[in-house]
Amino acid sequence: MIVNFIKKIIVSFGIDKAIGYSVLTRVIQALGGLISLFFIALTLDINEQGFYYTFGSIIGIQLFFELGVTSIIVQFVAHETAHLKWDSKTKLMGNIQHLSRLSSVLQLCVRYFTILAFFLFVALQISGYIFFKTFNSQESSVSWEYPWFILVLSTSLLFIINPIIAFIEGLGKVKEVAILRFYQQLIYLPALILVLLLGGKLWALGVASLLSFVFLFFAILFSKYRILLLNIYNSINKWRINYMEEIFPYQWKIALSWISGYLIFQLFNPILFATEGSEIAGQMGMTLIAFNGISSISLSWINTKVPLFSRLIAKNNFKELDSIFSKTIKELSIINLILTLSFISFILLSAHFKLSITDRFLDISLIIILAIASFFNQFVFAWAAYLRSHKKEPFLINSIVLGILISISVFISANYYDVTAVVISYSAITLFVGVPWAYYIFQNKKREWHDQ
Repeated sequence: MIVNFIKKIIVSFGIDKAIGYSVLTRVIQALGGLISLFFIALTLDINEQGFYYTFGSIIGIQLFFELGVTSIIVQFVAHETAHLKWDSKTKLMGNIQHLSRLSSVLQLCVRYFTILAFFLFVALQISGYIFFKTFNSQESSVSWEYPWFILVLSTSLLFIINPIIAFIEGLGKVKEVAILRFYQQLIYLPALILVLLLGGKLWALGVASLLSFVFLFFAILFSKYRILLLNIYNSINKWRINYMEEIFPYQWKIALSWISGYLIFQLFNPILFATEGSEIAGQMGMTLIAFNGISSISLSWINTKVPLFSRLIAKNNFKELDSIFSKTIKELSIINLILTLSFISFILLSAHFKLSITDRFLDISLIIILAIASFFNQFVFAWAAYLRSHKKEPFLINSIVLGILISISVFISANYYDVTAVVISYSAITLFVGVPWAYYIFQNKKREWHDQ
């Protein structure tokens, strides 16, 4: 009786196996992030916490190297796979033209990311060293050089393997990729906490990331995925996807959107670190991590549907596409609202009982403002995922303008006012410019593309 009731609840929220594992991964990530907050508060002082979260923001520079290619890989692979059939678990059969084009995508992304990983490693090492040397007011007490090196190394290695996993996901192996990510988190989080408890401090991020890479590498090397990828890799023929004609016209728009995204979401910590010190940067970082965790869970509902959206679009099945999207966006909204209210309740209870963990977050009024902006921002992400599944990027101008507006507001607010002004200006631009504009683009482009 109870089991059947639970099954009905799961079905009502549209949770299939792919979403289930993806959500479990995000839940572990979010809960682990929440649990790690306590260990960070326990093992790092307030200044080290600032370095910890600023590390993550500067690592985000990798977006300038990835330039949106991983998301493009999923969509291009899904469009080609829509015309092929599985002969076995490790072999695709069908039109040789689509199989050859699929092979060319794999070869392209392997070469592309291997070369870029080297330049990413060099760029992150240099930029991070210059930044922390310039703005480190706690230089004598915070040891960051070697932990930064190991974090950059592990990030560069993961940079090579992530497009391979994106390729597998584009083949329709959404559940399988979700399982891989699930086990990756089961390795990453305990490793992170263990290193913190052993006194590793800032080493925790790099060591945990390095172990994640080792797991993913061997999970692909010693599994059916190696045979599957080799079969596809060797299926190359005269038909190939032309990078300059097919991918680049789409990629440069995605790239600019992603770069704008970095300016929107990752500038807070480095700027606050430089203007108000590592303590405020740490509070902002911990607060943003909580909201990012909530969004990543709710957006699992839409992200796991991207290969399906791409296949439906390739077959011009727009009616089923819109039906699935409409249902999915309702489900993710409910999940996000529940989690957001739970987080705010946690902060309020912590403040009521005067728990020290409260001091590691921003003030509750700023948390509520960010919560409202984060809730409405998830719709923008969902609309973007839907439209980008058409292998088009209609959010280019929107992303660039928002990136510029928010960057300017953060610079001015942080330099002439304080963190309160930073949060208010960001949220105002998001709610009164970003969301309405994104909704207009979504409705207009959906009508335009589907009526052709």
